[in-house]
Amino acid sequence: MVSNFQKPGSALVLLGHGSTVNPDSSAPTLLHADEIKRRGIFAEVVCAFWKEEPSFRQVLAMVESPDVYIVPNFISEGYFTQKIIPRELGLRGPITHLPPLPGLPARTLKYCDPVGNHSRMTDLLLHRAREIAPGVDSRDASLVIVGHGTSLNENSGLAVERQVSRIRACNRYAEVLGMFMEEAPFVTDWQKQTSSPNVVVVPFFVSDGLHSYQDIPVLLGIERDRGAARSGAEVFHHNPYQMGGHRLYYSSAIGTDPLFADVILDQVMHFDARHPQLSNAA
Repeated sequence: MVSNFQKPGSALVLLGHGSTVNPDSSAPTLLHADEIKRRGIFAEVVCAFWKEEPSFRQVLAMVESPDVYIVPNFISEGYFTQKIIPRELGLRGPITHLPPLPGLPARTLKYCDPVGNHSRMTDLLLHRAREIAPGVDSRDASLVIVGHGTSLNENSGLAVERQVSRIRACNRYAEVLGMFMEEAPFVTDWQKQTSSPNVVVVPFFVSDGLHSYQDIPVLLGIERDRGAARSGAEVFHHNPYQMGGHRLYYSSAIGTDPLFADVILDQVMHFDARHPQLSNAA
């Protein structure tokens, strides 16, 4: 849990994917940043995105603090956290020292783990599952964690599988399954894979974008077609859906949970714990 720590000489840079199509893609990142700003922990808190402005390449010019924590608001280690972000920000590992530039001091960049790697993701998933299916006995329910899945990056599936394993160990649900949009086991087969009368589905994504609004509802069968890109979809507000003898409860993306702000701060604290020689520099 986050303690009352302060970083008055540091900046926090929060990085998200963003979207040129759906504004809700960046909304959680911006909201979590606003919450952290409200707490007054850092001298500066800024966001940058891969698909929106300000871009990754612009963000370091936006902060003046000599000490900069960089937290990827991504679900898992993978292409963006291991390739794109280090390339765009010029990172050379967990710690990068930058020389002074005109108008800017010498700076130390501290690259933290992605938010989705945090152990508290398990608690957040369980919290969200209880929240969308109040009164449902978890012993009579199947919990389905949905990820994107891709043959291009095995870590995409591993993040979901890790959470499924942890939640199964809790022995709270009749069954816990990981399913994917683009690899087996597929979301489209959820009725074949689940045996409980209640099925709770939580998308393991950072934001409510096209996947949670359009793609997954179609794959689950609760929508007939994807429709137009839109914000504020009502698909989450009609639980439960009666389908094939099941009561289906569908959640918004886990990254929209307000507790994500605390997880972001936890990743900063974990960085300091791993690099104690730098922890007093801020």
